[in-house]
Amino acid sequence: MVIVFKQVVDADRPMLADWLTRPHVTAAGWDDTLLDDLESFGTAVAPYIAYEDDQPVGYIQSYVAAAAGNGWWPDERDPGVRGMDLFLADESRLGKGLGTRIVQAFTEFLFSDSAVTKIQIDPAPTNARAIRVYENAGFRAEGLVMTPDGEALLMTRTRKRSG
Repeated sequence: MVIVFKQVVDADRPMLADWLTRPHVTAAGWDDTLLDDLESFGTAVAPYIAYEDDQPVGYIQSYVAAAAGNGWWPDERDPGVRGMDLFLADESRLGKGLGTRIVQAFTEFLFSDSAVTKIQIDPAPTNARAIRVYENAGFRAEGLVMTPDGEALLMTRTRKRSG
């Protein structure tokens, strides 16, 4: 099964609006403000739909951590660090390896840009399922951090050095 990413386009908005009403998505902190945010992202955030064999299966975004602003990552100075956020569209797909495959594929996608040095993600410390997904995708816990959304577990994956 092949995972690919396509940038969000206007035609994706109704599908995203539906996804953002699903209980497992709202429980993870996502809401319909994402649809408004898509208008204002500019180049600060790169939003994508994740596809598995041509079927849309989730939303994923990356951003330059050092440029996030609004209280996010104020100590980050490396312009090569990317943040990542995501959710799966269908609750029935949780716990079956899809999230890990998406995170692994997106990590490879981001690291295909030689300017990217590190990728970070910040699940709630109580979200054991997400933490396990990120660990399975090669991320390591760095420790607890305070974010504008509350306490989070900062997890990172650094580019592998060749040679």
